[in-house]
Formats: sequence, structure tokens, C-alpha cells
Amino acid sequence: MMNNTLKAVLLTSMLPFAANAADGMSPWYVGGGVGINNYQPNCDQKTMKTCGEDDPYAWDVFAGYLFNDNFGVELGYRDLGRAQWVDYSNKLNDVGAKGMNLGLVAFWPFAGDWSLSAEAGAFNYVISNNKQWGTEYYSDNGVAPYVGAGIGYNITDNLKLQAKYRRYENLDEDKWKTLEMESNYWGLELSYRFGSKAKPVVAPLVVADSDNDGVNDDMDQCPDTPSTHQVDNYGCTIYEETEYTFDLEANFKNNSAKVEQSSLGDIKTLADFINQHPDAKVLISGHASNTGSPAYNMKLSERRAAAVADILINQYGVAPAKVTSKGFGITQPLIEGSSAEANRVNRRIEAHVTGTEKTAVLK
Repeated sequence: MMNNTLKAVLLTSMLPFAANAADGMSPWYVGGGVGINNYQPNCDQKTMKTCGEDDPYAWDVFAGYLFNDNFGVELGYRDLGRAQWVDYSNKLNDVGAKGMNLGLVAFWPFAGDWSLSAEAGAFNYVISNNKQWGTEYYSDNGVAPYVGAGIGYNITDNLKLQAKYRRYENLDEDKWKTLEMESNYWGLELSYRFGSKAKPVVAPLVVADSDNDGVNDDMDQCPDTPSTHQVDNYGCTIYEETEYTFDLEANFKNNSAKVEQSSLGDIKTLADFINQHPDAKVLISGHASNTGSPAYNMKLSERRAAAVADILINQYGVAPAKVTSKGFGITQPLIEGSSAEANRVNRRIEAHVTGTEKTAVLK
């Protein structure tokens, strides 16, 4: 037989715990249950002659508090139903127990929304006997231990349905020592947990674009692109090809293929331009005045073109593959005729620089 010391022990044992409910869910819940209860011993007691019609239907209501998702405490009220029998004095006994309960509960989730449970606590009961249809009524109270187990399913975040079994010990009547009983209970419980799970907070996606070209770093194949450049889908500068030409005129004395000193400055400028543009190529074309035979002038114009090409290659370091020379004789005069002015102007060198240059397209 238990006493009120058990209740004090249970209450004291709960004090060290702190509530640790799931995010957004309240630790509090309420519920109720219905089931079948079987008192033992019943018809097998020596004092019993025959059994009557039992009212074995039991019910309970309860409130609970979760210290965490796996452990909590419950306080409730339970009615375990009634049992009838006729004893050897031919008197009808109608016995039942009901009262408050306080206990600890534990939960073990498995397989998604399913969980197992176990419980243990104390039942502060009142046991009564409506003997002879209440003409000899008597009652007593006490504290009985109980243990239980169950399996539950979370219908929603708030609703849980559980199948329960409980075993009660020492449901005794001590005043007259007429009742010493135990009990087995099977039933269903539905509980409601307050609150709602908080929706997960999705952190804003931080997109980095270190060079500010409009393409995220994780896709940018050309980092550090100038922000003023137009770029493609991979963050690389878009280029356009620009054609360029460079015309050079170098004059010669009559019947001479020697480059005048005054023309070296322009030739060096041409060489610098070619060396700064890797894809640039130059055609050095030689021309002669309309004096003498055309065949001679053709050869003379070729020597003049070759003289300028030699200076570009050997004096100013232009790659030979980028330089071509050709003589045109008198076939392309700037001034027709053989006057002194026409002869001076037509004795010349022209440099035609061709190629393309990649130029960044700006925003």
C-alpha cells in the first residue's frame, strides 16, 4: 500500500527539469481516453460465490507538460469502471475506483510519425462498494502505483492518437480489509498539443559579384573584369574587331634607293606601331618617277621598298614575317607627267598597315 509520500517524491523529482519544447510548439497538451478495465481478482476470490454484470468501461481526462520532446509529466482524473459479484453471504458487491493521477511519461519516436511511450505514476483513488444496491455503501481511499505502455501516431503536429495499456497495483480497501484488488486497462487516447511549428526562416541568398559586371562569382569565368566593359554570360569582356591602316611616304633622290635621313623618324614610328599590334602586317610599296625605262624603274622601286623593309627589320626589330615589300615602278603615280614636282612626289615609299584589333565594347 502506497501513501502520500509517493506524491511528494513525484512532485519533487520534476523540479530540476526545464521545459524544452519543439520550436514553435507549446509544451502543454490536453486529452482524454476511453477503454476497458478488468479488476483482479474478481470472480476468483474465495469470498465470491457468483459474478454479476460488470460495467468495465473506463475513461480519463488529463493535461500534460513536456520537459522536452521525449519526456513529460501528466495530471489527470480516471474512472476505472465497476465490477459486480455475489459473495458467499449472498450479498451483491458493486465495486469501482476513480480519482486523480500524477505520473511521468516518456516517448520514443520511430518510423516518421509513430512513437512508443512508457509511463509510471501514482493513482490517488477512492474505492467504493455499493453493496446490496447501495444499502450497505462504504468507501475508502489510498494511493496505488501504476505503470503503462503504448503506441501512438501523430495525426497532425497537434493531434496524437495512442493505444494504451496500464497496470494498477494495490487498489485496496483498508478500513475493513474487504478488498485487495489490481487492475488491467486497455484503451485509446486522443491528445491535443497547443501551439504550431514555426515555419523555417530561409536566410536570403547572398549573391556575390565581386567585379560588379552583372555575373555572379560562381558563374564568372573572367574575374576582375572592368565594370565599364560589356560582358557575356560568363563574365568575360565582349570585344569587337577594328581595322586600321597606316600610310607612310618616304621620298628618294633621282635614281637612288637610299632612304633619306629625314624619313627615318616616320619609319621608326611605323615600326613602333607594328610592334605594339601583334596582328598588324605591313606592305612596303616602292614607286618611281616617270623618267627612264619602265623596266629600270620597276627594279628601282623594288630596291627602294626593300631598303625600307630592311630598316624596319634590322634596325627597329619588326618580325620579318610581318613585313612584305613590292615595287610598282611608274604604274601608280601621284602626279601624272615628268615635271620636276611630279618626279619628286612620285619617287616615294608607301607603307600600308593592315590588321584587326580587339577593342572592348563599353557599356
